[in-house]
Amino acid sequence: MFDTTYDVIVVGAGHAGCEAAAAAANLGSKTLLVTMNLQTTGQMSCNPAMGGIAKGQIVREIDALGGYSGIVTDKTAIQYKMLNQSKGPAMWSPRAQSDRSLFSLEWRTMLEQTNNLDFYQEMIMDLIINQDQVIGVVTSLGLKIYAKTVVLTNGTFLNGLIHIGEKNFGGGRAGEKAAVGLTASLERLGFESGRMKTGTPPRVDGRSLDYSKMKEQPGDSEPSKFSFSDLTTPLQKQLSCHITHTNLEVHDILRSGFDRSPMFNGAIQSTGPRYCPSIEDKIDRFSDKSQHQIFVEPEGWNTVEVYVNGFSTSLPDDIQYKALKSVVGFENVKFFRPGYAIEYDYFPPTQLFHSLETKQVQNLFFAGQINGTTGYEEAAAQGLMAGVNAHLKAAEKTPFVLGREDAYIGVLIDDLILKGTEEPYRMFTSRAEYRTLLRQDNADERLTPKAHALGLLGDDRLEKVEQKQTKREALVGFLRKTSYDLNTANIVLERKKSDTVTQTDKLSKLLSRPMITRKDLDEFDSLSIYLQEEGVDDVIFEQAEIEIKYAGYIEKEKRNADKLKRLENIIIPRDFNFDKLASLSHEAKEKLNKIRPDTIAQASRISGINPSDISVLLVSMGR
Repeated sequence: MFDTTYDVIVVGAGHAGCEAAAAAANLGSKTLLVTMNLQTTGQMSCNPAMGGIAKGQIVREIDALGGYSGIVTDKTAIQYKMLNQSKGPAMWSPRAQSDRSLFSLEWRTMLEQTNNLDFYQEMIMDLIINQDQVIGVVTSLGLKIYAKTVVLTNGTFLNGLIHIGEKNFGGGRAGEKAAVGLTASLERLGFESGRMKTGTPPRVDGRSLDYSKMKEQPGDSEPSKFSFSDLTTPLQKQLSCHITHTNLEVHDILRSGFDRSPMFNGAIQSTGPRYCPSIEDKIDRFSDKSQHQIFVEPEGWNTVEVYVNGFSTSLPDDIQYKALKSVVGFENVKFFRPGYAIEYDYFPPTQLFHSLETKQVQNLFFAGQINGTTGYEEAAAQGLMAGVNAHLKAAEKTPFVLGREDAYIGVLIDDLILKGTEEPYRMFTSRAEYRTLLRQDNADERLTPKAHALGLLGDDRLEKVEQKQTKREALVGFLRKTSYDLNTANIVLERKKSDTVTQTDKLSKLLSRPMITRKDLDEFDSLSIYLQEEGVDDVIFEQAEIEIKYAGYIEKEKRNADKLKRLENIIIPRDFNFDKLASLSHEAKEKLNKIRPDTIAQASRISGINPSDISVLLVSMGR
């Protein structure tokens, strides 16, 4: 197999690597997935869950583009919840608890059933470079494997260092060795690197917990699923999570170990995730808080292992154990393993193009935590895009890039390339200026036609989307032209304690009221007959309801997105000389030369670039 030159080599089999390998292979590239341990393919290194605020939108976008994360999640889920349902639909975010072992196994199974994909287990130590182009990789045994493109998805393994109290040792994850050699190789090629930190909580024996003292958190009574395909079905049974809290006694015990904490004694100097702080960081930064939530999450159907979400820590193991025993319901807790922090190398993502190809070395792509992100979903999204673009580069085709108006994936990559990050980047709905357009329910309509055009998805998936779209548009039309019965309408409105009406109007007017939902309209015979005859399901009705209720917001965002697209169409040549523009500020020249934006719109989003700089660029581009 090593006599062949591969189209794509993917290094690392975490969430980014799995999606990258699947995408490249499904597009027809001869692909090799190289990892240090094939038994941990698709491993959930931290919490056993996929999705969440904005992350759920990303998983649905990955599925709409032909990725596997949504399917794997659905097939291995133990609980499903739609978060933020008390807010508007732009904020609704699906989340699923997964069976950790089944999740990894399902990923491995799906990859092994993917054509054009080979596997090899070994560490990659170096890259083979020829005239600023990567042409292959070198393994720890000295084996040289050649390829047209290479995708690096090294996660937390690059010079990984694990901390538990005053003890530290090399490792990329508990029980697995760190990857060495590759950082030095990249630095010799001129890449800038940095260090980041993340952490994980203890895992405990669920048989030692008293759940009667905790608050149960069941899944949705009518669970949905992530994948738009027919390959998965909603859960028929679910496992509950539970909530408990820390207290002042717990905080005092934790503080007693601060002098031995690598967070406070200088052993850890790198930056950790702002939005997922360790428990010691929380009680230090928020000393006025008397308690913090702890989410007790089962690891799977057939295991007693429990993930203690909210108790991420690198304190000494004896302090971890003593403090956790003082949490309500954990009085008799038994540890499976302590929590730890891990430091690892990353490469500031401003060194990449939007295709995720590096600027320094052609045909080399980075995806996942190597780019400074945190989270399975962000990594998987980058992996998918890197895999697609590695295939396209190997085939000498134009890169595939998503805009901020297209997807959360577009927002994620645009933020990384244009703004960079000095702390682990996490996606939030607030980062997307077009979040009413980028909802979780319409990811298929936004992205499946693009995936079909690329060849990632077949005709069946495109036809499914088109049928859904046709039915939704017809339903919206029916609601806007069909009048309601006055007496029935007032009965519904009185029950909802809403202002009654004195004359009949269209059903859409009634549905546009915030408190009126699909169930309230079931009493109108004309609508019930229409829904039954046309085969309209709840998913289609929900989208029609959103379109009617939020029509003004949706239209406004579409107009703003169209304005942005006009600037996206003004291309800046790759070899453009910014230094020749005397009217540009020194800072603008420095930032533009470093980041090399492809369009005027991208240039406008770089920190330090002001409107007058954009005007200078527009004039120089002949506008």
